[in-house]
Amino acid sequence: MLTLMAHREFTPSQVLLPVFACALIIGCGSDDAASNSDSDTATAGTDTTPTTTTTAGGTGTASTTSATDASGSESNSATDSTTATTSPTTGETDATSTTDSSTTAVTDGTTSAGTDSTTSAGTDTTDSTTSTGTTDTGVDTMGPECLQDSDCPGDFVCLNEMCQPPPPECVIDEDCGDPEKYCGDGKCIDKCKPGDMMGGGGMVEDSYIWVPSQDSGQVSKIDTLTLVELARYRTGAAGGTDSPSRTAVSADGRFVIVNNRGTGRVTAFAARLSDCVDRNNNGLIETSPNKDTVLAWGADECMIYTLVLPNWGGTWERGPRGVTWTVGTWNDDPNVCAFEDPKVWVGHHTNLANRTAHFVRLDGLTGTIEQTVAVQNWVGQGTFAPYGGALDPQQRPWFSALRGEIVRVNTDLDPITVDRWTAPSWVQSYGFTVDNQGNPWMAGCSGPVSTFDVKSQQWIAIPGVTNACHRGIAVDQDDHVWVASNSPCRVVQIDAKTRTLIGYHNLPQCSTVIGPSVDVENNVWMVDQSTRVWKIVDKNVPGAQLVNVAGSHYVYSDMTGGQVRGVIAQ
Repeated sequence: MLTLMAHREFTPSQVLLPVFACALIIGCGSDDAASNSDSDTATAGTDTTPTTTTTAGGTGTASTTSATDASGSESNSATDSTTATTSPTTGETDATSTTDSSTTAVTDGTTSAGTDSTTSAGTDTTDSTTSTGTTDTGVDTMGPECLQDSDCPGDFVCLNEMCQPPPPECVIDEDCGDPEKYCGDGKCIDKCKPGDMMGGGGMVEDSYIWVPSQDSGQVSKIDTLTLVELARYRTGAAGGTDSPSRTAVSADGRFVIVNNRGTGRVTAFAARLSDCVDRNNNGLIETSPNKDTVLAWGADECMIYTLVLPNWGGTWERGPRGVTWTVGTWNDDPNVCAFEDPKVWVGHHTNLANRTAHFVRLDGLTGTIEQTVAVQNWVGQGTFAPYGGALDPQQRPWFSALRGEIVRVNTDLDPITVDRWTAPSWVQSYGFTVDNQGNPWMAGCSGPVSTFDVKSQQWIAIPGVTNACHRGIAVDQDDHVWVASNSPCRVVQIDAKTRTLIGYHNLPQCSTVIGPSVDVENNVWMVDQSTRVWKIVDKNVPGAQLVNVAGSHYVYSDMTGGQVRGVIAQ
């Protein structure tokens, strides 16, 4: 069962809450529509060889920094990129290492042993004995006589023709003889693991979709179960100039990252009141109580951190876009049973020479910059930042360029390396995701919908999907790919396993559908660039439920955390 925080109405700007001790953990011009004049013919089966680069980075801390005004316009006219085969190049610098820690609670149990008690001479002698693992309370734990367990009451068993409490199955974990079990209260119990709990991935306790409004510089928090917009937050100090365009939600649903492409700012918010921070120590959590009450920048105590990325390019095109969370490390201690130490990876274009892109790893709970991976000679349209981000089953971040290359950051290697593949010109990558097999998917604007098969190194166009301006793309838990498509405004549905078209669907009142995301119930959400947001239940697109959310929305990212959960839960 999915457990969510109950929503309550509070007086504007104040929420009374016992403050728990916690660390400080804790962003619009619009992207122009693309030209559909590209005449390249979609083909499949293009071989490529990845370029591998070894990189490293430095450290930093999250802080509140004044926003830098930036403006610009995005031209999405199609340009061709050639397929390149490059020998691996390696350049190494010192990398900052971090130390993870986890706490395991251990409880010692003490058992009593049999003892004899004898009275003074002239009186009867009575033996009082308790069996190992049982506390002597002075109450007879022996039941009536028996021949079989069914003769005994409750949980008692028949031992030596007497009903007695059952003996323990184990004393220590090793007694269970199974690494997937632990000893608890004398019984062998299955260890908790991802997939055992709610949400299909063993991670989710909260379920929201976070929709940014590029014109106001705000982000909306919407309950995916009730369809209620619960709150609104400022993502920076510059309003529409901040131009938030990507949000990414942690696997457990507790936190969201908002990327402000206009000011280079990254801002994080907590979904739970218990994760918000009473910064002024007044015993209250001051936060937005509803969609109509937005606090001043920096006043909302559910904003847990914000920072401006070092060396961001200073222009709207170069600002942070592609973003993904990692899940962290699973702690199967029964008192914890959760992922710990999640990270956030953000891509942006820099102001450095050689068309350098940066992929920055943040501590997901504090915003501290832990590492920066630099990639020179970034292959993509203009000077646009890495456009999309997603995670694969090995918790390796992937990023895509606007109509250019795709990269995989090999965080499983030490030092970290980067694999790069330049897409054929017909791919025209715009939206981006990764499926549960670790294969990237690209929604082409002035191109088809395609996938890159990592094992065969083949680029594959999906048959039957005509060239259009496809925008965002997502994969649900049933391996169905959902694509937002413009001209005409509709939804594309694809079978990821067979790589075949399932069909096209029309959305009611569709204007310019932008981005899909999958919630904890495996329902698909579609965000329109206008004020419309739809929830598609059980793949019934004509029956989609409409939610009106004020603002101009430009977003195609993991707005619900469904992409991360989808690849890790396998």
